[in-house]
Amino acid sequence: MAKSKMHYAWLILVGLCLMVGLGKGALNNTAGLFISPVSKDLGVGIGNLTLYLSISSIVTLFFLPIGGKLMAKYNIKGLLVVAILLQAGSFAAFGLMSSIWGWYILAIPLAIGGVFITVIAGPVLINSWFKKSNGLALGIMGAASGAIGAVTQPVVGNLIASKGWSQSYIFVGLAVLIIVIPVILLLIKKSPKEKGLLPYGASAAVENGEAAENESEKGISIAVARKSGAFYSLALFFFLITAIGSFSIHIPTFLANKGYSVEFSGTVMGVYMIGVLLGSLILGILSDKIGSKNTSLLAMILGGAAVLMLLFFANVSGFIMVAAVLLGFMIASIGTLAPALTATLFGSKDYSQIYSLASLGLAVASIIALPAYGYIYDFTGTYTIVLWIIVGMFIVNILAVLFAFTSKKKLVDQGHWN
Repeated sequence: MAKSKMHYAWLILVGLCLMVGLGKGALNNTAGLFISPVSKDLGVGIGNLTLYLSISSIVTLFFLPIGGKLMAKYNIKGLLVVAILLQAGSFAAFGLMSSIWGWYILAIPLAIGGVFITVIAGPVLINSWFKKSNGLALGIMGAASGAIGAVTQPVVGNLIASKGWSQSYIFVGLAVLIIVIPVILLLIKKSPKEKGLLPYGASAAVENGEAAENESEKGISIAVARKSGAFYSLALFFFLITAIGSFSIHIPTFLANKGYSVEFSGTVMGVYMIGVLLGSLILGILSDKIGSKNTSLLAMILGGAAVLMLLFFANVSGFIMVAAVLLGFMIASIGTLAPALTATLFGSKDYSQIYSLASLGLAVASIIALPAYGYIYDFTGTYTIVLWIIVGMFIVNILAVLFAFTSKKKLVDQGHWN
């Protein structure tokens, strides 16, 4: 009878789906819908406004290693409650601002909260709770962000059109707070030990006593990993995939430049989030079936096809929709394949440290890419140059993945996997 009982790891996943999904899908991914209307009302350039996202990325860059230490040291429920108060509270406070400096200042608490809610908590808790179906769990969590985003994007787009950006910021921020805080308090647990459990999948491998559990902790040490080509290739993958993903913030402005309405932009972003949903699930399953390497290469090829559609068929709304789905599918690799690649390349031994270090590429990319795209648009009046740069990034990322696995093989052959 006990064997048929659902493992608590799945309730952890439900909590993460809601928390991370709302943090990403309802807060981070709707930010682009506000840029054009806020820019017009405040009379500031797109590049200047999107600097707040760069400030947020700089804060993320410095706070990531601190956040990892805090999660290891303090009560995770308290940390996550404070984190969502900072992230969603800052988002709501944007609605009270009338100067661009408000975005610059609030970007700091927004980022500190987001480090926990959208970057660290999900992969670390899943790695702690799941020893089996890790890729699937990551995929489901990413899919939740897509599902929530698919609902919130068109809703927020229409909300901005009918109520204005100010009221929309406040409504969305407060709604996320009201939902997420109870979820954290009721569902989230730091580790299986708190419930007197083994991680999901660990019990099936305990036939040889502690040997199986020790086997699940094998891998390459942080000391060896951070000096390897595999690590730098992984960090480059993190950097480029995030730089590519940063363009999603500019999609509504890209569409406005092509003559489409804010309502259409909201619909497109909703379709894009459906792509994230599908990509998260499919990429998670594929990473378990055919490996994270082959799955990553597939995602890069599909993403490249999406950007080519935006370059050559932007005047056809049907192609815009298809491109949005494919781009969302590829961007799902940030939340699904990036953690899976880390585990495949370096194992579980020093997973959290290696993942946190490689994740610095996420923040660095946003610091550079977000304003760069905005300034290129301000200077040229088009996103054409940006899109060609992104095509180049896809090619480099394919090469980075191939090199990472070549480097890993050398490390294993040298006896560093133990």
